[in-house]
Amino acid sequence: MRARKIRLRVLEIVIILVALAFLYPFFLVVINTFKPYKEVITNVVAMPKEWMFGNYGDVWRMMNYPKLFLNTLFITALSVAGIVLFGAMAGWKLSRDKSRLSAALFLLCITPMMLPFQSFMITLTKLARDLHLLNTLTGLSVIYWGLGVPMAIFLFHGFVKSIPLELEECAYIDGCSTYRMFFRIILPVMLPVVSTVIILNVMWIWNDFLLPLITLNGKEATLQLASYKFFGQYKSEWQYALTAVVLSTLPPVLFFLFMQKYIIKGMVAGAVKG
Repeated sequence: MRARKIRLRVLEIVIILVALAFLYPFFLVVINTFKPYKEVITNVVAMPKEWMFGNYGDVWRMMNYPKLFLNTLFITALSVAGIVLFGAMAGWKLSRDKSRLSAALFLLCITPMMLPFQSFMITLTKLARDLHLLNTLTGLSVIYWGLGVPMAIFLFHGFVKSIPLELEECAYIDGCSTYRMFFRIILPVMLPVVSTVIILNVMWIWNDFLLPLITLNGKEATLQLASYKFFGQYKSEWQYALTAVVLSTLPPVLFFLFMQKYIIKGMVAGAVKG
């Protein structure tokens, strides 16, 4: 018993050390947001000699943070809503249909997961131009649908297999339509995996830089694109750049911490029901 306690204590210490190792770079970023430019360049790891709280106010104004925050929120919300809706419907239908065509379509849908974005980036840009999806926030969201749905279908397809088929059979006997059954019965049951899909895509879409850069033609329409303005060809304003990074990444981090308990709660509830 004593040996087990010692092992647990050692394991806790190791976990704490690993956590501190991962948090240390973020700590450096935060403390350097309160320094002037010269101090950031000369001594990165030291605490600020003079706390420059005004950096956050300056970056807030230079980025036009409220407007870009709403733009980024609009893109993320519309993109995630489409990914969840289309991914859940496709995953449910493909999982319930046991035909060879359904299996072939499922493989076709998840194949893009194995392709790196850079390999079809130029082709995607040309296609988006032909479909008039460039230079608009809505068009960018539609592109995210196509990129995010494959992973969503994969996750929903596997989860639907754990849902008893008797639920759907009873609903059909009671005269429930297919769409009503999906939204009233199937989708609420899939809430645990819905939470997972939402978190994964929010973290990806909110922090994405490359796709908005090539589809919005470099316009400062999102927080991530606006953060890049502090990196110049001859001089980078590191105190402002690091502050912009913190302001840009803070919303998804808070969202993740808020949603994490719902994932755990959903998994526990599903395990009890099973």
